[in-house]
Parts: sequence; structure tokens; C-alpha cells
Amino acid sequence: MNTSVRNTARLLGAGLRALLVLTLLCGVVYPLAVTGVAQALFDDRADGSEITTEGEVVGSELIGQRYDLPKKDPADADEAPRPDLRWFQPRPSNGLGSNSVNPQYTLILSGATNRAGDNEELIRWVTDAKEAVVADNTAEGYRPRPSEVPADAVTSSGSGLDPHISPAYARLQVHRVAERNHLEVHQVEQLVRDGTEGRTLGFMGEPRVNVLRLNIGLKELAGG
Repeated sequence: MNTSVRNTARLLGAGLRALLVLTLLCGVVYPLAVTGVAQALFDDRADGSEITTEGEVVGSELIGQRYDLPKKDPADADEAPRPDLRWFQPRPSNGLGSNSVNPQYTLILSGATNRAGDNEELIRWVTDAKEAVVADNTAEGYRPRPSEVPADAVTSSGSGLDPHISPAYARLQVHRVAERNHLEVHQVEQLVRDGTEGRTLGFMGEPRVNVLRLNIGLKELAGG
């Protein structure tokens, strides 16, 4: 065997050993170490920030979900979802999809509408959404004014999966939720106050309310 062949064999052997070592370190040891640390120190977050109630996982505190009535015709794929007005409703979930609208918080379709503020289609969406918010949240002795409808009630977040709403949008829904669940308004108002999270570290972001946690509290308050 000549020198060049021996050198080539040594190089191939060295490359193979490096590949095996790096595969072991980066593909096995490192992922196991990171997973172990995450499970030991942040087990709830490592598992997807799951929210449980009565021992059952009902969602994630990081991903929004809708609260809709069952379809009138389960076989009709085009039937528009109808909100179940017993529950606090999330913000719209417009995102990416074949029709550029993702009404079901489908995770693989996360994204924003990417329309300018003067886009006619966006303006129509917002106008229609504001009318629906006013109509849906009208209760006995209470009707919100269009000027009281906050922006997050009629627009989606950048991801289209925001699990939070603003305290203003939660308060706007209080009368309707109280009426539909046969509760006193002050009870539901207190539920919103208790569920309002402040700014992160006192200065980052905005006050917010997690809709899933709010509805879990509502279910307990209503005894159901």
C-alpha cells in the first residue's frame, strides 16, 4: 500500500471517528442532558405549558383556542363556527391558510394576515367583527358602544394563536357571560380581576387575561 493510500485511509478513519463522536455528543448526550435539565427544573414548560383541570389536560397556556357551539351539520365542512356565548371568547385567529383565514387556531397555519391598515378587505373584517362583538355582548340593561370595543377584539395577533385577551375585552364580555351563566355581574367582574396578569417583570408587555384559565374559573364559579 503506497503512502497516499495509507494517508487516505487514515483520513477516512479519522473522519468516521469524528462523525461517530459528534453524533453521540450532539445527537444523544446533549439532547438527553437538555431534556433532563428541562424536566427537572421546568417540567411544566418542558411538557408544553399544559393546563389541567380535574386531572385532565385541557390545553396549553401558550396556545389560544375557540369556544364554539357544535355544528348543526357535522358533515358540512364549510359551516362557519358559531361562538358559544356562555364562555369568554378569545381574539380573532386570522392567520395563514388556503383562504388566508384560520378560524380554528390550526397550529400549522400560524401567521398574521399581513394586510396594510388601509386594506379594504381588512377594514371590512374589522368593521364586521366590531358589529358582531357589540351584538354578541349585548345583555339585559347593557349594550357596549362601538367605541368601547378594544383592538384585540377585532384583530388577530401576529401568530394568530394568542391565548390572551386584554382586560378591556374581558370586561366588555362580563355582562353577557354573567347573563348566560345566571351569575351576578360583580361575581364575573371579580373573576376577571383575579385572572388579570400584570406586565412581565413590571415593565414588559401589557396586562392580559388568559382566556382558558378564565373559562376554567368561570366553570367552577357556575358550578359546572
